Amino acid sequence: MTELERILETMLNEVNKSDGIALEEIPGIDLYMDQLTTFMDDHLRERSRYPKSDKILTKTMINNYAKNDLLPPPIRKKYSKDHLLLLIFIYYLKSILSISDINTLIAPLKERFHVSDTEDVNLSKIYETMQRLILEDRETLINGLTKKAQITKDAFPELDEAEGEELRTLAFLVVTAYDVYMKKLLIEKTIDRLSAKRAPEGKKGKPAREKKRKD
Repeated sequence: MTELERILETMLNEVNKSDGIALEEIPGIDLYMDQLTTFMDDHLRERSRYPKSDKILTKTMINNYAKNDLLPPPIRKKYSKDHLLLLIFIYYLKSILSISDINTLIAPLKERFHVSDTEDVNLSKIYETMQRLILEDRETLINGLTKKAQITKDAFPELDEAEGEELRTLAFLVVTAYDVYMKKLLIEKTIDRLSAKRAPEGKKGKPAREKKRKD
């Protein structure tokens, strides 16, 4: 097995074991801050880059999200199921988007915060649907990575095996990184259009330059 094949196999294994947090795993009772951070840590730590040292969610992060209007304040120091659902969305988005962009993107979720479970479309239903769509799209991700490995596996045939393998690995990662870059750019441009569309009449225009993202 070549180095590129080993890298692809490792990536596909990571994709296959990343199921996210199922709706039925979300506590149905309100949690204090320490209970909330423990829950997030228990369920997301293994999906981080450095599971032994990464901070999944801290009190400072949560307070910062509330300060920036991403998260409604707790009720009597307790966080509801809807708080957890919003935090999971924020957790996945914060690695690629600024707080301002996340705020624009999740506006429809905040509008449904604490909507009764008897309603057809509440946060639980939205989360469940998103989770299903992500899992259904997993095959697209797997096929995309496999295709990128296929188109780079024969690059640099003029080099010896060691040098060629090193550059083929680089080519695979660069092609993958470019794919991420383009998707991130397209998401950001779409968010800008959404923001302009929602802006009050007379205030539309070029979006303000984003500040550096903070957790």
